[in-house]
Amino acid sequence: MEKDKRIRIITGHYGSGKTEFSINYAVKLAEMKKKTMLIDLDVVNLYFRSREKADELERKGIKVIGGSIKASAVDIPTIPADVLIAFQDESYEAVLDVGGDPVGARTLGRYHPYLKEGNYDMFFVLNANRPETQNVDKVVEYMTKIEEVARAKITGLVNNTHMLKSTTIDDVLKGYQLSLAVSEETGVPLRYNVLLKELLNQLPEGLEGVTFPIDLFMREEWMF
Repeated sequence: MEKDKRIRIITGHYGSGKTEFSINYAVKLAEMKKKTMLIDLDVVNLYFRSREKADELERKGIKVIGGSIKASAVDIPTIPADVLIAFQDESYEAVLDVGGDPVGARTLGRYHPYLKEGNYDMFFVLNANRPETQNVDKVVEYMTKIEEVARAKITGLVNNTHMLKSTTIDDVLKGYQLSLAVSEETGVPLRYNVLLKELLNQLPEGLEGVTFPIDLFMREEWMF
């Protein structure tokens, strides 16, 4: 994680688990005593957003930025002005949770002047169990669309192949193989293999990429 750029942009298909990865990434930075900021730029999905965990994350020392206009029966996502802190204040390690499709990634395009190649990482979170990202051609097409609208380059792949709490090690390894194939096709390196902590002792040694065990912050105990 310390080799990653100060600004980390997390994107991927809806249902890939990018928000879960974003939260866990921010938590790990905070545990490393880094001054950490988590920015929720998801203006597409009204559910399972990182800003819903703001109180819990701030207790862990993470500054959470996420905008919305709230009324009695509506929650309209907006983009808060203090997002610019992430780009301008270099004392922060910034994690940006971006909307889960090319439409959501368009929000990132407005910050294009601040995203100079080489001073950020943009990670594409891949779930090989999603129909829209279950083969190389579909993944590459999706990555290309996100790069076009975000006006930023994907610098790393995150294998986060899962079935929520029913995830097995076979799911993780299935995603690993697909991620390697996508990496070979695109030249984008596989940076992380994400898995539930209880599966850690089942993961074979010697895999490419960093092993990244997570907790499920966004799934309540009663959720499958």
